[in-house]
Amino acid sequence: MIFVLIPVLLVLMGLVVWSLARGIYAFLNTTRAGLEGGDAALREMQDLQNRMMFNRVKYQGLAIVVVAILLAVGGGHK
Repeated sequence: MIFVLIPVLLVLMGLVVWSLARGIYAFLNTTRAGLEGGDAALREMQDLQNRMMFNRVKYQGLAIVVVAILLAVGGGHK
């Protein structure tokens, strides 16, 4: 089971980094769109920023669950 959960944890960690990077990119574009005055572009970037924040929190939560399972399963090994 540990051999299955470790790759799952690595994938979740990668997804957290990906969501964080896309969220930062959306934040920078939101600032640019706000300065240029495009309401539609601004709203689209804000929506992307919110989705990426939610995805990051979701993936972090799942990663914590996987770590908890790994600790519960492998906690007795020395």
